[in-house]
Amino acid sequence: MSNNVKKVAIVHDWLPLIGGAEKVLAEILKIYPDADVYTLFDFLDDEERNSLGIKNITTSYLNKWPKVKKYYRYLFPFYPLAIENFDLYDYDLVISSSHLVAKGVITGAHQVHVSYVHSPARYAWDFSHQYLKQTGYDKGFKGIIVKHLLSRLRIWDYRTANGVDHFIANSDYIRKRIWKVYRREADVVCPPIDIEKFTFQEDKEDFYVTASRMVPYKRIDIIAKAFVDMPEKKLVIIGDGPEMNKIRAIAEDAENIQLMGYQSTEVLRDHMKRAKAFIFAAEEDFGIIPVEAQACGTPVIAFGKGGALETVVGYSENPDIASGIFFDSQTPAAIMEALHSFENIADKVKAKNCLVNAQKFTSDVFQSKLKQIVDEELKVKNG
Repeated sequence: MSNNVKKVAIVHDWLPLIGGAEKVLAEILKIYPDADVYTLFDFLDDEERNSLGIKNITTSYLNKWPKVKKYYRYLFPFYPLAIENFDLYDYDLVISSSHLVAKGVITGAHQVHVSYVHSPARYAWDFSHQYLKQTGYDKGFKGIIVKHLLSRLRIWDYRTANGVDHFIANSDYIRKRIWKVYRREADVVCPPIDIEKFTFQEDKEDFYVTASRMVPYKRIDIIAKAFVDMPEKKLVIIGDGPEMNKIRAIAEDAENIQLMGYQSTEVLRDHMKRAKAFIFAAEEDFGIIPVEAQACGTPVIAFGKGGALETVVGYSENPDIASGIFFDSQTPAAIMEALHSFENIADKVKAKNCLVNAQKFTSDVFQSKLKQIVDEELKVKNG
């Protein structure tokens, strides 16, 4: 920890389960192991918290509401007030890990606030129309109310950008979105993976895998639909979330699709290392899991927008060092076409190329870059 820092607070949007953003939180806690963590919701157990390195945690008043785990996502109109309610006055350094509202915490002139942004709030900004259509709130009276609430969230989100001393984006894609939304420059520090925790395997088995939180923008539905129409190809789906029933309904009569639900990290890694390829259909801000798949030597078949363009080397773009291929639209037909294309060149997408590409995103690189930025900001603040 920097000699200039006495007390550190890390503000993380929420902790419903361990995903990509939580792995970044764990890496920040390796740099500042004594930091106090503040979050809107915490549904983890003690073992999961310990695995992230969390020692002290404070949750918002929303976390105390009855059965909140079932409906916490619908409380977004209350998020700004809840995040502003955290009293961080006694901390020298505040690091927000934000994809929603964490960057909106209130800090003083004597404090340094560095915000690591996974994304500006997706459903409030450039993905709002897509979100409204997918949730059915694009019309009707309820739609009018939701649109009004999102408008208020945008105003709050833009205003609170002024409270951040230094922005860090998790990809160049997000750096551009930060400039578009907040008109603020940002450094890019890509999320890390711990290469040592993944088993490299060259020999693959005859199945594909995808894994994700079951939320609309991850587009697990179109992957499942593609395999329903390709009964000769096997798919394993790992994950859980609000869209689980929708995915189950799509896959229920398809004998070639195995829907496993939430699984441990060990089970996920075992399937990733054995799979013929990992399929990634989201327009993601960065996307850690495709990098993790590549660390196992597993190619990635990805939607060719967003962070995947920075984490996967496409065969069409650079066949000598390719780690996967891209498809150009979020449709079952595009995925089916990409799968057929991949199987024609699968022997040319080398497992070792995947591993070499994944090694660009190690924990050491992440920690070194982030700490350097924070220390420079502290130096400026302290004169």
